[in-house]
Amino acid sequence: MTGKLHIAVLMGGWSAEREVSLMSGTGVADALESLGHKVSRVDMDRTVAATLAALKPDVVFNALHGSPGEDGTVQGMLEILGIKYTHSGVTASAIAIDKELTKAILCPHGIPMPDGMIVESESLYAADPMPRPYVLKPVNEGSSVGVAIVTEDGNYGSPIGRGVTGPWQEFDRLLAEPFIKGRELTTAVVGEEAFGVTELMPTRGFYDYDAKYTEGLTQHVYPAEIPADIAARCEQIAIDAHNLLGCKGATRSDFRWDEERGADGLFLLEVNTQPGMTPLSLVPEQAKHRGMDYPALVQRIVEEAL
Repeated sequence: MTGKLHIAVLMGGWSAEREVSLMSGTGVADALESLGHKVSRVDMDRTVAATLAALKPDVVFNALHGSPGEDGTVQGMLEILGIKYTHSGVTASAIAIDKELTKAILCPHGIPMPDGMIVESESLYAADPMPRPYVLKPVNEGSSVGVAIVTEDGNYGSPIGRGVTGPWQEFDRLLAEPFIKGRELTTAVVGEEAFGVTELMPTRGFYDYDAKYTEGLTQHVYPAEIPADIAARCEQIAIDAHNLLGCKGATRSDFRWDEERGADGLFLLEVNTQPGMTPLSLVPEQAKHRGMDYPALVQRIVEEAL
């Protein structure tokens, strides 16, 4: 790509991940300005279509996380406006943010994902949907928003108490999956290239929202100290999932690995089509280890959009 561009960085919005999006967007905008591009910083509100139509950017860098920036809604708006944009398109975004739809697309192609079922939150006050331990998560949120691990000795009650704080109070429907013991792994994909495997080791609890975005709460080990065949399998699954879903730009695939089961213990949890670009985010970190600094990564994502 030659020449300087006018790039609108779309960030913020009103999802549960607003603050993370603002951090991502600020980092992206700073990097683009350091490369000499003209940057318009847009904190998305309900008038965003008119704002972008007036700005007439060459391309939008989508730094939104969660709905409506990650679920195909904003992508559809940009298609109508005829503005090029980074990351995945309408269909891939709508499927990937929905964990049930993602399984429906990927599992028939041999991608290993945990079994699961959709449950009505109200039913949890009467009985467990499956043997403990199990995981409850919203069907279409990211950044581990609203995830709960229900164990035999947990403090949610048995069955879950109606007055106990948890995702069942925020969402009418949840995805229930068996808890997979073991290690948390993640792999970034940009274009057709996997960037290796990082192991995430929270200092307490599990890799939840706070652990992801609070410095010092999670140790990142890159490259992950795992067998070469498991690392290669992570990379291949991440690339396959990226392609099967029709993703573009950058994605990040998250895994759990039960090392006692070897290769059969590796499961893809989800594919993130709008991975974070904050100082603690994994895609920039993996790119840096591969010799690609932050501005170069941002530039490459923009080039893919064009």
